[in-house]
Amino acid sequence: MMNWPEKVTIKEVGPRDGLQNEKVIIPAQSKMEWIDQLSDTGLSYIEVTSFVHPKWIPQLSDAVLVAKGIKRKPGITYGALVPNQRGLESALDANIDDISVFMSSSETHNLKNINKSISDTFPILKDVIRTAANSGKSVRGYVSTVFGCPYEGEVSTDQVFRVCDQLFEYGIDEVSLGDTIGVASPRQVALFLEQAVKRYDMSQIALHFHDTRGMALANILESLNYGIDTFDSSLGGLGGCPYAPGASGNVATDDLVHMLHKMGIDTGINPKKLLKAAAMVQSFLEKPLPSHQMAVNNAQ
Repeated sequence: MMNWPEKVTIKEVGPRDGLQNEKVIIPAQSKMEWIDQLSDTGLSYIEVTSFVHPKWIPQLSDAVLVAKGIKRKPGITYGALVPNQRGLESALDANIDDISVFMSSSETHNLKNINKSISDTFPILKDVIRTAANSGKSVRGYVSTVFGCPYEGEVSTDQVFRVCDQLFEYGIDEVSLGDTIGVASPRQVALFLEQAVKRYDMSQIALHFHDTRGMALANILESLNYGIDTFDSSLGGLGGCPYAPGASGNVATDDLVHMLHKMGIDTGINPKKLLKAAAMVQSFLEKPLPSHQMAVNNAQ
């Protein structure tokens, strides 16, 4: 318990990772209204969209419009996912603050997700990372399937580190390690982080848990003991990976904030304003959000 941080940074990925799997297409204006409301909750980081080709993620085909149309609030970093140089050009045009590149630590998932091998992905990301950095942008790298792959099963820690080492060599500022299909357990997280703390500065590590099997908060609790103080989450528990069968939503931002505040850990986030923003996107999607906090809120 004495190792718990006093403050945790929550990176809200709902507008991108949360919406990318939703079949109901939300109009750009509604997305902008939702992101503007998220900007009023105390969040310091919001991932607003993804600059991937529209045919892959139709929900986010309005990336430039949304990124240019939101009301930027001082003190908030607005990030976006970028797959290649063309996507980066659009992101720079839209004045995105933080550029996220992405790849998998397992070969098969990388082929399904990016349509390239891991070795063929590295040169593309190298160019994006260095161009973004030279443009004055911070860069984070998403690494998927860290704790298990839907096609290959267990992924070796050495393979995860090989990918992370390469991304850090290219110049990323932070790596977000993803439990893409929600298979991790606290023991697995502890065994992984025991090795990671010897290799990396924990200030450069974020964790990205999915709650497929209800283990996300337990895994975050274990991560806190190893000095991790940055977590990705999605409001209301929205999300899932289009290329990972059975992967349900991310850990819910509202549930995570509730747990951390009950533990006396500061997030800087206002829970009431967070639930107000959750109710807004819930109305857009016309279905209840899966988080525990929203289940309580909807019942009142």
